[in-house]
Formats: sequence, C-alpha cells, structure tokens
Amino acid sequence: MRPTGFGGVLLQAGDTEYDAARTVFNAMVDRKPAMIAQCESAADVQAAVRYGVENELELAVRAGGHAVTGAGVSDSGLVLDLRRMNSVQIDPFSRLARVGGGATWRDLDRAGQRYCLLTTGARVPSAGVAGVTLGGGSGWFERKLGLSSDALISVELVTADGRLLIADETKNTELFWALHGGGGNFGVATSLTFRLTQVVTTTLALLIWPMAAGPSVLRAYRDLLDSAPEELGGGVMFLTAPRAPYVPEGLRGQPAVLAVAAYAGGVDEAREVFAPMYALAPEGQFIAGLPYVDLQTALDSPAGFRNYCSAEHLRAFPDPAVLAFCDHAREMITPSPSQQVVLPWGGAVRRSAGDWPQAYRDAEWVAHPFGAWADPCADAQAIRWVRDVCADLEPWSTGQVYLNFIGYEGQDRVIAGFGAGNYDRLARVKCEYDPENVFHLNQNIEPGWR
Repeated sequence: MRPTGFGGVLLQAGDTEYDAARTVFNAMVDRKPAMIAQCESAADVQAAVRYGVENELELAVRAGGHAVTGAGVSDSGLVLDLRRMNSVQIDPFSRLARVGGGATWRDLDRAGQRYCLLTTGARVPSAGVAGVTLGGGSGWFERKLGLSSDALISVELVTADGRLLIADETKNTELFWALHGGGGNFGVATSLTFRLTQVVTTTLALLIWPMAAGPSVLRAYRDLLDSAPEELGGGVMFLTAPRAPYVPEGLRGQPAVLAVAAYAGGVDEAREVFAPMYALAPEGQFIAGLPYVDLQTALDSPAGFRNYCSAEHLRAFPDPAVLAFCDHAREMITPSPSQQVVLPWGGAVRRSAGDWPQAYRDAEWVAHPFGAWADPCADAQAIRWVRDVCADLEPWSTGQVYLNFIGYEGQDRVIAGFGAGNYDRLARVKCEYDPENVFHLNQNIEPGWR
C-alpha cells in the first residue's frame, strides 16, 4: 500500500533499484527493508513517517549512509531515503546556505566554492550533511571554524507524529539546542540552514614516511600544535601508503605514517607553520593551494569495504601515549584503506564547550582508529586492533567521546558523549518530541531515562 500523500518513489524487494538503494557504506551491513521511500519533499517525509508509525514499521533515515552501525537501513522496516532532497541554495550576500536533508558534503562544498564560502565539513565528502551536523560535525577546519553544528542556525524537522517544525533561536529552542549534537533522535531533518565563512585560500600539505618514523613524527606534530595557529588543521595517520605521485615507488602499498596540514591560508604561510615537520626529512611530500572542495576530497575513504571504528578523547598526549599509539599501528590490516588517526582539537572547538550538548569539546586530542577491509575472515583482527588502540590509551582519556566517530558501544558510551547532565536534558527533549522512541536507530537517547 502506498502512503497517503506520498509523491516520491517506493522500492520493494524485486524492484530493479532495490538492492542498490539498500546498500550503505559499511559492507558488513546487509539488511533488507520492507520498503524504501525515496522522498522528494518534506511532505513526502511526513507521509512516510505517518505510514511507518501507523503500520508499526521500524524507521531508518538514510542520506549519506555512512553510520558504521548501518543506521540508514533496517531489516523488514521502512527506510526514509532522502538522497533526492539534496538541493543547496547559497545566499552570498547574507552568507547563508539552505541545505536539503539528503545532501552530502560534496554537494554543499561545491555550491559554496563559487563564493569561497564554507563551513567545517566531514573529511569524507560522500557523508551526509544532516547526519554529520546533527551529531556534532568534526572536520579539517574545526580548530578555526568550530564544528559544523556551531554554524547551524535553523533546522526544518519532521517529528514522530508527522508534524513539520522549525527549530532555531526563537522557535522550539530546546529542540534547537538538542539538534547541536543530539543526533537523529528527535525527527527527520528535511532542511538545515548554515552560517558560512569566507575563506579565500586553502592549502593542503601531505608529508609521508615509513611506519618506523611514527614516534618521531607524532612527537614533532604534538609539539608543533602547542603553539600552532588555529588556521592549522589536520592530523597524523598510519595507513597503507597510496599509489600517488608524491609517494616514492618503494613506499607505495607499504605501511606508512602521514602528516596532514589542512591550512586556512596560502602555501608559503602553511609551509612556514609546518616547518618542524619538513625538518624530519619526509620521503614524500605534497603541498599546494587547493580549492576547499578539492581539499575535502583529497583523503576520501572508499565505499564497499567492511568497517569498524572507535575513538578515545585524550586530555594529553605524552610520550608514553605516543608510543602506545604507534605500537598498535603494526596490528592494522595492510594493505587496506584502514587508518589509525590522531587529530588535534582545541581552538574554536573548545571555545564553544558548554554551549551545546557535547561533553567532549575540551579534549586536546582525539585518537580514531578506523578499520576498512575486504575479507570477512579478517573481521576479528580488525575489531581487536580498533579496541586495543582505545584500551591502551585509557590512562590519558577524558572518558568522553564524539559519537559520530564510534559504532554502538553501549548506553554508557552514549551518555559519555553528552555527560549525565546534558543527557538528562536531552532525554526530556526526547520525551517531548519522540516519546515512543520511533527514531531509535542512532546513538539513542532513551526518552524514559532518569
């Protein structure tokens, strides 16, 4: 039966496009929904939500489909597929962007590039704008611009009872607060409005060494960030060296360590700021002024692999922590697209601590092992590696976590993403807008929690 008032495309098992539409980024997830509703408007979303609730179908919300848990698809349920709602409208005079609920970061970055207008976006351009932002929004320029949710000024949302609401600083203000990191717990975001920043010049630098150089590279990068300007974003990652022109032939396909500078400024200034890393004589190097949209795609993660990831937020990164982190890099599956990453925070991320629901914003560093591999027989090895990295960093951990960087690790970890006080406040918002927990395929906030 077709939902009343639904004008989009409905897919079911046996339809030509069904299998492609149910596939998400994590190849470990193979779920078969009863129906996929490819929505084309907010009215379609309203109709589909009402239909799903009336027929007791588990609702999943799909845009980028990047959640490692596979939250964008449900077995025997109803998928609200928003990918047709991917419009981006830029007002260059007010520096605002109105973004459809199914848009990806590539969509937004391309639209803003014409005017050199941007906001912090996901490091993977095929990720959905809504999912990343509602969960917080970490990206290369977060030290300069804050998280993507910090630039969020309005959300159009369909609630569990099918209403279409606006949440901003004057309307549904508690809901607006909750949408700055509380995830998809409160409804389906059909449109988001962002305040953009003009950044005319952006630079990307990539320096690479064999894996054995890891401790020296990490210590130098850590010491550099003690006094680096907020224009410097980036990180250090262990990975399989890419087959790229800047990588020496003998290092390609081998375990390596890569230092990344994503700089909000010109090449000469970026090179000067990153000088301590150049002093370590990298075996390969790349630096260029790139349009922001190209910088954002330079280190993309490929789809079609099995995924598992986690994160640990660190109050400090002393030498023992550096060595513990480096030791585990040898356990990463190589060759593969897996990455063992450490990211610097601080700057604008820290300045907004306390304004929004997240408890993790005063962390100095984030360790983020991200497993991506092809062979199901390697599942146990990859999962053990990710967990061991985090376990051995616990002595330096804040105990808090950015929930977009992890799969489902239990309700205690969800609470750690917000802190008990903020979680309680979020649970009250959940009770008001989704008391039956219709939207639960997420880092779930339980409406009855006390």
